[in-house]
Amino acid sequence: MAPMPVDSPPPPPGRHRILLVTGVLGAGKTTALRALEDMGWETIDNFPIRLLERLIDSPDASDQMHAPLALGFDTRTRGFNAHAMIELVKRLIEREDLQLSTLFLDCSSEELQRRYNETRRRHPLSADMPAASGIAAERELIEPLRRWADVLINTTLFSTNDLQQAIREQFSLDGGPALTVTVSSFGFSRGMPPVADYVFDMRFLDNPHWVPELKPLTGRDAEIAEYIRKDPGFAPAYEQIRALLLTVLPRFQVQGKPYVHIAFGCTGGRHRSVFMAEQIGAALRAAGFSPTMLHRNLSSRAADVVEGRPR
Repeated sequence: MAPMPVDSPPPPPGRHRILLVTGVLGAGKTTALRALEDMGWETIDNFPIRLLERLIDSPDASDQMHAPLALGFDTRTRGFNAHAMIELVKRLIEREDLQLSTLFLDCSSEELQRRYNETRRRHPLSADMPAASGIAAERELIEPLRRWADVLINTTLFSTNDLQQAIREQFSLDGGPALTVTVSSFGFSRGMPPVADYVFDMRFLDNPHWVPELKPLTGRDAEIAEYIRKDPGFAPAYEQIRALLLTVLPRFQVQGKPYVHIAFGCTGGRHRSVFMAEQIGAALRAAGFSPTMLHRNLSSRAADVVEGRPR
């Protein structure tokens, strides 16, 4: 079941954005709070909501107004009373300095029983009874909040990743954190990069190293660019790599992947890989990304023993 749609614009200037996160136990509150924290929310779990006004009006609160705040609570939270919490929220949403909303995470009773059985954990309200008894008792206690909540997400059919993505889609801050993209070049003769999401081998291109006047240059020089562009293998490879990256990077961004490292390698890491990395970096900037460029072996000495024999 998809989350109910909600219009969740950023608060007007001077208003503190607060999200109350609750729901049935086992529906994914901890996962939701972690996703919010990754997006820049300040999060507090198991917070006694009756103390919310005291928290908001504390002397230190003004220093934290820039950070949106997510507060998690459930039927285990001390002083839990659904009706009293709703009355408190009704009073707070009238304040001009706050933008307050409530997220409720629901899940079918059958799926909750499966999750408790799978983790071998006892439902906190079941005592010595089966989990189904605790789930039923909890639903009775928390049902008023379910009806009151601004946003309802049913996680019955959700994986952890599904829930994280739903949270990002509903509660991102100005589109969420930007995807950090690194584009690098390296020489295979000097070892592979230790961590890279994509590695492209440029050794199929003609090697400028074996042209005497080009040997001391690098992939950043115009003469090298002209030489590589003349290679009939360059243009189709560039277009296909560019198309692939412009397809996958936006999807990674939506899914919340924080970092992507794209590495281009050639033999010595000074000519072909550097040029292709620079070209792809420019294409990504034109598409709205801000890649960090790294050339690991750009300053390495051009050596025949490294480059091998010319073709």
